[in-house]
Amino acid sequence: MNTKHVENPEERKKLKREARKKAPPKAKRAAGVARGSTKRKVQKMVKGQRKR
Repeated sequence: MNTKHVENPEERKKLKREARKKAPPKAKRAAGVARGSTKRKVQKMVKGQRKR
């Protein structure tokens, strides 16, 4: 939901909550899928380099 046009923070909060309630529930993770499978992966880097 895009609430950029709403100036009042309280009104924006109310709109977001309503949108969250109306949204369909997110699908559960399948039984055979790893828990962190949706995480962003850190690429393998050369030794001595910072990862983030």
